[in-house]
Amino acid sequence: MATRRQIYEAKVRRRSNTIAALSTFGVFAALIVLIPLAPGWEAVKKSFFNAEVFAKTFPGLLEAFLLDVAIFAWSAPLIFILGLLVALARDVRSPALYPLRLFGIVYTDVFRGVPVILVIYLIGFGIPGLGLPRPWNSPYIWGTVALVLTYAAYVAEVFRTGIESIHQSQRSAAASLGLSNADIMRFVILPQAIRRVVPANMNLFIALQKDVALLSFIGPVEIFRQAGVYKSLLANFTPYVGAALIFLAITIPATRYADYLLARQLRERS
Repeated sequence: MATRRQIYEAKVRRRSNTIAALSTFGVFAALIVLIPLAPGWEAVKKSFFNAEVFAKTFPGLLEAFLLDVAIFAWSAPLIFILGLLVALARDVRSPALYPLRLFGIVYTDVFRGVPVILVIYLIGFGIPGLGLPRPWNSPYIWGTVALVLTYAAYVAEVFRTGIESIHQSQRSAAASLGLSNADIMRFVILPQAIRRVVPANMNLFIALQKDVALLSFIGPVEIFRQAGVYKSLLANFTPYVGAALIFLAITIPATRYADYLLARQLRERS
């Protein structure tokens, strides 16, 4: 039997959802009516929303997107591993290992401070410029290295936040049971820390999926560069809209899932 408070809260939720739906419908209706009234709408529609160009280029964009997925697939595990190692380096507490801690600090400061596109340019053009033989001069390799180095710095900070969120009493209790510092980290701290930072890391990996497109500036013909090729051939910007839709089809469900995990985590803590 529902209580009076539960009935009242359900009523408030229904009213809020109704108001939200009506206001959203009103905004979209206004956009649908007003945008076509703009003087340049027909030219914009022809250049950005050309159905014939969309149908012609979309299959090629999907095929090029497979390269984005492949680069993401081999970069993500490397980022996870390197980010975790850097976070562990920053957590070392022995004075003898302070150089390791200092390395972690410098690494995260440098790669979080430099824009990812600049890292891609410096590594993607700089290292192949050394005259390395194939395949070691491949933009796929060094573009991946640039992404891994940059995103590992952000992932390391997320892991460090998770590690520091575990109360010191748990370390003390584990030490009192005779566990070594390595075992405390492995069996007590990390399992909890990793679980706590899953939503935040998911958001970073969603951003990584989009930033893979930046590698097009150093050579790989992935979806962004393929859209540029179609734009040049057809003198039309619709391929960029198609590329955007493909990215949205991947990122929106992933973002909603990350939000769901975060909300569930908050409910469990409350």
